[in-house]
Amino acid sequence: MSLSDFFSPLSVEKFTPKKGFYTTQIGAKAQFHTEYFPDLEKGKYDIAIIGVNEDRGAVENSGCGLAPDYFRSQFYTLHEGPYTSRIIDLGNIIAGQNISDTYFALKTTVEELVKLNIVPVIIGGGQDLTYAQYMAYEALEQKVDLVVVDSKFDLEEDEPDSNITTSQSYLSKIFLHQPNYLFNFSNIGYQTYFVSQESLKVMDKLYFDAHRLGEFMNDLTIAEPIVRNANMLSFDVGSIRSADLCANYNAVPNGFFGQDACRIARYAGMSDKLTSIGFYEFNPAFDQNAQSAMLLAQMVWYFVDGFYNRKQDFPLTPKSQYLIYRASLKDGSGEMNFVKSKKSDRWWMQVPYPSSGSKNERYHLVPCRYEDYQMAINGEMPNLWWRTFQKLS
Repeated sequence: MSLSDFFSPLSVEKFTPKKGFYTTQIGAKAQFHTEYFPDLEKGKYDIAIIGVNEDRGAVENSGCGLAPDYFRSQFYTLHEGPYTSRIIDLGNIIAGQNISDTYFALKTTVEELVKLNIVPVIIGGGQDLTYAQYMAYEALEQKVDLVVVDSKFDLEEDEPDSNITTSQSYLSKIFLHQPNYLFNFSNIGYQTYFVSQESLKVMDKLYFDAHRLGEFMNDLTIAEPIVRNANMLSFDVGSIRSADLCANYNAVPNGFFGQDACRIARYAGMSDKLTSIGFYEFNPAFDQNAQSAMLLAQMVWYFVDGFYNRKQDFPLTPKSQYLIYRASLKDGSGEMNFVKSKKSDRWWMQVPYPSSGSKNERYHLVPCRYEDYQMAINGEMPNLWWRTFQKLS
């Protein structure tokens, strides 16, 4: 089965301005799947835009499956940044007869693109598509660090007689999937009144990371190391306040500002580790003057800009590009090591594997902030170090 079997080709004229694209606009630079499916040979493209016309799993947000073409009308009018982008738009994945067929198509597409070192940018569709995005990594046989930007935890249980995973239950399906290859889950931006205390206890028990919206209000840079640790990211646009993005039936008054959403997307693009990203739950039926579509387009623009500003930070390769700092705990129980990149000034902490852990590596590197190092030199153990150690045990 070929990837071309999953996609409907694009009618580029539908999102091309009457006077055509300026030579500096992304629409004049990108390649499109029109009559023939493109050759995706390794090294030819860096980023692939994937639309998914699927909203059967989107709870109370029917119509979000139409999002991709409305997004394209805005995105391709934006001007390219100071780099030469290599973007291919594969068109839209056709909704299958069953929602599981759509999941299979998306899973297979993401898997193949990641193998080719092409980063898929998924424009959904409901956030339940995150499950299919995640399943692509099963065939890749790698542990996954998943980051979700959302105002809620989508941990509800599916109806017993339903075969549909919903946008409110997909996370439970990921957590319970066997074999389990989810190493870490992080939520960015949950709002406490939307989350049960039982759900918070589940996160704590699993040593997962959950970060309230309020944590980022005064300092969004807190999100950078969280995002930098992700292999894949799922962005529910409903986490953006309704005044900035209204195109979602479930939009709420509080949330991230539009510029904050763009900064998070740029952090994702800059992460050398991240290999796929999905933007979900945008519903054009509730848009006003295409303002929400433009914000989504700008978020993807910032992701692309971040991607072309990656630093190739892979500590400690080579060691000469990194500085190692040591800090001793107050009680004298041990020493903690931190790594700082000379290229980007970004920080990581070394968390040792237990004796029964990895045979090939002595420690696990987890992105952190300078503030974590400051805590350590004051003799305190950062909570991130402890949670990571517990997951390695």
